Amino acid sequence: MSVTKEITRLEKSNVKLTLTVPKEDVRSQYGDIIRDFAKEVQIPGFRKGKVPTEVLERKFGEALKGEALAKIIEKTVKEVFDDENLPRDERPLPYSQPEIQEEPKLDFDQDLSFSLAYDVFPQVNIARWKGLEVEVSEAKVTDDDLNRELEEIRDRNAFVFDREDGAEARNGDIATIHYCELNEAGEALPDTGREDFVFTLGSKQSVYELDDDVIGMKKGEAKDVTKTYPEDPADENSAENSDDLGKHPLSGQTVKLRITLNALKEKKLPDLDDDFAQDVDEKYNTLDDLKDSIRKRLENSLEKRMKEVKIDKLLEKIAEDAPITLPESMIRLELSRQLENLSGQFGVDAEDMLKLISQTGSSIGRIVEKWRPSAEKAIHLRLIVDTLIEEQKLEASDEEIEKELEKIAGESNSPLEDVKRYYSEPDAAGYLKGKMRENKLFDLLFAENKIKAGSEVSFLDIMANNG
Repeated sequence: MSVTKEITRLEKSNVKLTLTVPKEDVRSQYGDIIRDFAKEVQIPGFRKGKVPTEVLERKFGEALKGEALAKIIEKTVKEVFDDENLPRDERPLPYSQPEIQEEPKLDFDQDLSFSLAYDVFPQVNIARWKGLEVEVSEAKVTDDDLNRELEEIRDRNAFVFDREDGAEARNGDIATIHYCELNEAGEALPDTGREDFVFTLGSKQSVYELDDDVIGMKKGEAKDVTKTYPEDPADENSAENSDDLGKHPLSGQTVKLRITLNALKEKKLPDLDDDFAQDVDEKYNTLDDLKDSIRKRLENSLEKRMKEVKIDKLLEKIAEDAPITLPESMIRLELSRQLENLSGQFGVDAEDMLKLISQTGSSIGRIVEKWRPSAEKAIHLRLIVDTLIEEQKLEASDEEIEKELEKIAGESNSPLEDVKRYYSEPDAAGYLKGKMRENKLFDLLFAENKIKAGSEVSFLDIMANNG
C-alpha cells in the first residue's frame, strides 16, 4: 500500500502525523472487505457467500463504509508504525495513545487523509558536558552518627512487654489502634478506617500523625480528635523548595478522627555490652566489633551517597545548557511514579492514597501540580544520561559482565551460579547492563570535569539529599 505521510511539530514534543492513502488503494481495500463480508453474511433469497455486492451495499451501506474506514485506518497506522526506519522522533511513546484529530470520511472519488496526534521522544541536544566545575559539600561519619545507629539497632532488639491494665500510653510505647474519619455528624466515613495499626509513639509513622493524640490514652479507650495540618511552606511558591512540594497529602486540611487504643506494649532496651553485640550477630565477639562494623557500613553508605550527589550536581550543570521540551505523557508517567513512592512511604497503595487525598477535600490536580517541578527535573536528568550513553556508545562487554557477576556474588555471599542464573532472566540482564553503562558514563563524567570541595555538612544532611 502506497501511503504518504507528513509530520507537523506541535508544542511539548507533540506531533501531528497526517497520512494519505490513494483512492485506488482505498477502493481496493474496500473491495476486499466487501468480499470477506459476503462470504459470511446470510440474506433470505441468496445462498451463503453468493450475495451480490450491490445488495450488500444497499442493505448495509453505511455500516460497511464505517467498518471499512476503521480497518483501513488501522492497517495504515500499523504499517507506518511497524516500519523500523521510522525515526524515533516520529514514533509515538509507548504510553502516548495516538488520537485521530478529525473524523475522516470515506469518499471513493478522492484520497483518504487523516491525522493523528501523539507525544514523541523529545529532542535532546547537549551543548557541553566536559570541562565543567561544580561544588559539592563534604561530610564524614562522626561518633554521633555511630551512636545514633547503635541506638536504632538497640531499639530493634528491644524486649516487648504488655503494659499493665489502666496504664497510660507514653512516648516510646508500641500502640495498636483503630482509626477512621468522621463526618460532621460524628459518623464514621466509609473506606477511611484502618484496623490494628501498630506503631511506636513518637515515631510519626501514621499519615494522620496521631502520636500526641494517643499519648495518655488507656487500653480500650476511644476518643474523637480534630486535626489541622499546617500548609506546606512550599505553598508559598518558593522555587528553592520545589523538590519537596506536596510531601504531605493532608497539608492545609482539617480532619475529624475517632481513635481506639486496642493494645499497648512497652520496650525494654538491652544493655550495650559484648553480650548485646553477640545477640545482634554471632560474628561479633565484642561491642567494639559491632561498632567497627557499623562505622564501616555508614562510611560505605556515605561514599555511595556522595557519589550520587556529585553525579546529580554534574548532570544539573549539563542540564543548564541543554533545555528539553518534555511531552505531557512523560511527565504524567513520572508523576504516577512519585505517587506510588509517596504511597509506599505511608504504607498504603496508590489507590488508597488518592482516596485519602479526595476525602480531605484537597484537589488531586493541585497536589500533583506541586510535584511537577521535581518530576520534570528527574526526567530531564534521566534523558541527559540516556543521551550521553547513546552518543558515547557505552556498552558492557561479556567479559565486564562476567566480572560484575563475580563481584555481586562476592558482596552478597551468594554462589556465582545462583547469581548468573538470576541475571540470565531478560529483565534482570537488561537492568544489569543498564547500570553498567550508567556507571561507565559516571566514571567518564568524573574524569572529564572538576568537582570542588564545598562546606562541610552533617552525615544526615547528605543522606537526606540536602548536600
